[in-house]
Amino acid sequence: MRVVDAEKVAVVSAALPDGDTIGELAQVFGLLSDPGRLRVITALLEGGEMCVCDIAAACGNSESAVSHALRLLRANRVVRVRRAGRMAYYRLDDSHVRMLLDLALAHIGHGEDAE
Repeated sequence: MRVVDAEKVAVVSAALPDGDTIGELAQVFGLLSDPGRLRVITALLEGGEMCVCDIAAACGNSESAVSHALRLLRANRVVRVRRAGRMAYYRLDDSHVRMLLDLALAHIGHGEDAE
């Protein structure tokens, strides 16, 4: 027979993010779930500000694929763009993106260490 701990359920329910916030979290993690977009993000993590052609060369992807990934990442505030004449230079939007990726990489490394 199952017995629900009503007090714990109430505390946890009150602490959960609202539906809109959960939706935004799912969207961010969805963006990060694509290997091509992750290559772009990690290239920017390592290279700082870069143009599309440099990102494409570093990732081994076409400029078209990188541009598409950057468009999605920019629309979701993961990267930002700086224009200089006809050139566009991309970088991670803020330190939160860097922290999120660093934590994910540390998590992966931690799992490898445990084996």
